[in-house]
Amino acid sequence: MLTACGLALTATLFAQSNPIYVQFSPGSVKAALYKPDSGPAPHVAVLLIHRTANFLANPATRELSKRGFMVLAMNPRSDNNEAAVSFEANALDIKSGIEFLRKQPGITRLVLWGHSGGGPATSFYEAVAERGSTYCRGASKLIECDSTLDGLSKADGLILVDAHPGVSVNALRSLNPAVVDEHDPKKIDPALDPFNPANGYKDGASRYSEPFKKKYFAAQAARMNRLIDAAGAELKAMKAGTAPYPDDDVMVVTRFEGARLMELDPSIHHSTLKPQKLLKNDGTVVTQIVESVRRPARGYDRRNASFEGGARLMTVRSFLSANAIRARDALDEVDWCSSNNSTPCAVKSISIPILITAMGAHYFIRDSEIHYEAAASADKEFIVIEGATHGTPPCTACETTPGQYSNSQKNFFDYVTRWINARF
Repeated sequence: MLTACGLALTATLFAQSNPIYVQFSPGSVKAALYKPDSGPAPHVAVLLIHRTANFLANPATRELSKRGFMVLAMNPRSDNNEAAVSFEANALDIKSGIEFLRKQPGITRLVLWGHSGGGPATSFYEAVAERGSTYCRGASKLIECDSTLDGLSKADGLILVDAHPGVSVNALRSLNPAVVDEHDPKKIDPALDPFNPANGYKDGASRYSEPFKKKYFAAQAARMNRLIDAAGAELKAMKAGTAPYPDDDVMVVTRFEGARLMELDPSIHHSTLKPQKLLKNDGTVVTQIVESVRRPARGYDRRNASFEGGARLMTVRSFLSANAIRARDALDEVDWCSSNNSTPCAVKSISIPILITAMGAHYFIRDSEIHYEAAASADKEFIVIEGATHGTPPCTACETTPGQYSNSQKNFFDYVTRWINARF
């Protein structure tokens, strides 16, 4: 069930693409449809979606449509509502978008676009489309899907745009493991506190020792596992009828965000492990060990201690579905397939062509390389965009000379266009 009408939005959606508002069912699922203003009618459609974010005006909408593609930018049923996330159900929203695009005149090929949290969302969809609901079932899964996800139609290609490994993994790595009491964020173990100068913290210039990092990542995994055990026990109580509510309950986790060590200390996950492609600012492509040029985050000691910036409001189910994953070490020993919100797990089950891109001024370069290493597709490619921020514009703060990374966004979308046109 869907409706379409003219979309009267602010200038941020740019009249260039004449977007059309598309209403899906349930009512919280909505989209903006972009078409090129001139030139040949498009035969390739690109579907953009995230776990929770508003993608109606994502830069890819105008950049891809002006390069000749039809673009459907979708907001899922959990639009801007982390507590409402049922990650597995987001696949049904992607299904609706694909069915809509397949019916558009002239469209013969469809590419999924997974930017940031859209990476695990689109890769999960495609893995289920290729493997069926058996992919997201089993005793090892924190939350299982059901047969409503059977019969999903495959896409023709997948592009991961600085995709993170999963909000589950982001949460694992952002947890402050120094928390002693889950009900009191002020009770902190100083030996594990990432904001303790004795451990290597200096706002904007932190450096942590190898022994501290090893201890820290293990402690992050231990805290996440404890939270999972507590949520799992609550879920069992709901099923047994002994919990306050039969369906779900609120779950607030303190110091849940703002303690990701790689943001405080850019030497962590700072580069690819092997020589990889780098799209340079002048448009040339070189193969080398690619180093991130990102700058360290500032003010995270205050963010992590706050409710607004450090705590996360969820429910028991949304935590287990989208924000939790088992691990023994937050950096290197993650049980990727314990969560359905996991790009490294999903790409193992995908056969369609896949382009994996990483932004050179962000902290997902090594994660993107892991996605590339894990990907089962015979046609797979990995490239890093020099000096690009997470959203693709240049990181001017990272430049040593003015304009050093000025072409990052144009170069990225030109490269993506060539990749799509070469295949479809």
